[in-house]
Amino acid sequence: MRYRLYYWPGIQGRGEFVRLALEYAGAEYVDVLRRSGATGFPKKFTPFAMPYLVAGKRVLSQTANILLYLGPRLRLAPRAEAGRLWAHQLQLTIADWLAEVHDSHHPIASGLYYEEQRREAKRRAADFVAHRLPKYLDYFQGVMRRSGGPWLLGRSLAYPDLSLFQMVAGLRYAFPRGMASLERRYACIISLHDRVAAHPRLAAYFASPRRIPFNRMGIFRHYPELDAAGNKPKKT
Repeated sequence: MRYRLYYWPGIQGRGEFVRLALEYAGAEYVDVLRRSGATGFPKKFTPFAMPYLVAGKRVLSQTANILLYLGPRLRLAPRAEAGRLWAHQLQLTIADWLAEVHDSHHPIASGLYYEEQRREAKRRAADFVAHRLPKYLDYFQGVMRRSGGPWLLGRSLAYPDLSLFQMVAGLRYAFPRGMASLERRYACIISLHDRVAAHPRLAAYFASPRRIPFNRMGIFRHYPELDAAGNKPKKT
């Protein structure tokens, strides 16, 4: 199977979670819009938004749904249904987390520039770093401790592990001070991040032009004024 991935060519965004699975598994795929330089959608485009994956005659959209499909085919999900559903549940939780990251810099509307909602973003980001970020990290640290192995699902790496790696990498970029103040409490998660980063295929991917750098057009954005390490949101 040669997969065709459609996602915006200049950002990691939600498409990167799919790329990580394909790259880790050594799957053959084409990052279509990056190769063609196009910015529009193909004529037969049916999903609501990108990313979407073309696999033979199937067109799949929504990051978690794409990974649910790819997981068993790339050997990145358990064989048993219960395990596959657990992996999917973890991925959906990561999707919720990612949405909160986005809203830390665009709390009012996606259609407005950051500069048009800077004041509101400062309050939202302060709450995210002080309260929501530790809540998600606590949850995934607990999942790892209860799994009985070095990965979220136990002894074998699955696609939610790759997604958790991406969350850590992106949060370090967006909130370097905030993450530095928290990381010592989450040794299991940081260890997972480091093991994923050291995987030979992924290490080669990260060193290649295929890995788009973090930037201020993606979901993870670094604005120094939002990186309020340890600062609690002000009450008004």
